[in-house]
Amino acid sequence: MTTPEAPPAPRVLIADDQDLVRTGFRLILTARGIDVVGVAADGVQAVAAVRRLRPDVVLLDIRMPNMDGLEAARRILAEAPYCRVIMLTTFDLDQYVYAALAAGASGFLLKDVTPEHLAAAVRLVSTGDALLSPSITRRLVERCGPGAAGPDRAAADSVPRELTALTPREREVLTLMGHGHSNAELARELTLSEATVKTHVARIFAKLSLRDRAQAVVLAYETGLVTPGSVTAARSGPRPEPAG
Repeated sequence: MTTPEAPPAPRVLIADDQDLVRTGFRLILTARGIDVVGVAADGVQAVAAVRRLRPDVVLLDIRMPNMDGLEAARRILAEAPYCRVIMLTTFDLDQYVYAALAAGASGFLLKDVTPEHLAAAVRLVSTGDALLSPSITRRLVERCGPGAAGPDRAAADSVPRELTALTPREREVLTLMGHGHSNAELARELTLSEATVKTHVARIFAKLSLRDRAQAVVLAYETGLVTPGSVTAARSGPRPEPAG
């Protein structure tokens, strides 16, 4: 029996206006077998470096001179849809994180992240998964998102235009993802195998052009499938693990 080969290490670009952060993160990742292909000191440099170096993952500080991380994320993801962006912040609920997720970022990290978590996060998003746990994503959307006040009843009772491509079962799966359910929990809730759940999730992502579960949670709120109150009622307790 042959052992499957490990996936190649992701190629990473680090963009931060603090030299100490760039140097420290580069040393941490390199020591763990991750290839840091370049660094940038602001958003303008980051966009140019992505064009030149084509990294798999960009660690992108939210607050940088010349062009902030949010605008840089928009431009990078528009020009390089293959790329995955992780936003870096010093604040647990930075006001820009929601907008970054809506723009296509795969999650965010605090700058005091442990070396092990940093390397694991880079590897996680490089596989196409989302970095944020559903509970953190929900907190961001509930506090900052356009659906924070909840949709009106007419909107809630109809199928939002954005979701008309989904089957009723797929809308059900998306709703439960918005509540923060993992694939295993979805399988138990819907009495399906995890393989079937993964198929539904993949089809939802394809039909709605979603990158990962972080964007799925955002969309579930924006379309009114999920409201802040319904999340509290449906699920309690923290989910520290990454979305899977």
